[in-house]
Amino acid sequence: MSNGSAIKYENSIFINCPFDEDYARVFNAIVFTIHDLGFTARCARERDDASENRLDKIMGIIDQCKYAIHDLSRADRNSKDLPRFNMPFELGLFLGCKKWGSGKHNDKVSLILDKEKYRYLEFISDLRGQDTKNHNDDPQKAVQAVREWLAGPTLERVRRHGASQIWDRFQQFEEKLPSICEGINILPGELTYPEYVQLVKEFIIAFDLSQP
Repeated sequence: MSNGSAIKYENSIFINCPFDEDYARVFNAIVFTIHDLGFTARCARERDDASENRLDKIMGIIDQCKYAIHDLSRADRNSKDLPRFNMPFELGLFLGCKKWGSGKHNDKVSLILDKEKYRYLEFISDLRGQDTKNHNDDPQKAVQAVREWLAGPTLERVRRHGASQIWDRFQQFEEKLPSICEGINILPGELTYPEYVQLVKEFIIAFDLSQP
């Protein structure tokens, strides 16, 4: 994926989430939902450049995105009994950009996800009063949460896409992904983030063209 200069700010959604294997299907479902609704999913995995500072990369993506999805469901203690602060930290960056940024940044919109409703108050009580949604580690619930959230500020764009329809399309994509990958001589687990996004976009276009 490019540096984002060709991607419209109003279409861009920053995904602030964990990248562990247990979360992968929730992440994939969120990415699919974003693109199925006509938006562009952005995250730190879109560029792999060892010469680029990770924090600078994240702040650059935040600058280019009107929307963001912040999933705090993995802000638990790790194997060394230490909490994972990356997601809350990046949420703070986005909220700070909205509060003190000028012009377009004042209109930034966020969705905060967690495993259980209000669980986040146990470790980040400053978010009290924020409207959050929970997905219970269920990718289908994540699809519904993202779709309902985008229906608020962009109702006209998502009107023809119900959560159940998006979920059905995502499952079809998952079923076809191994054969799609076989056709390009790669295993599904070897796909980079930009490759995965490209296959999602191609599938959605083909699916829409196949409908009467």
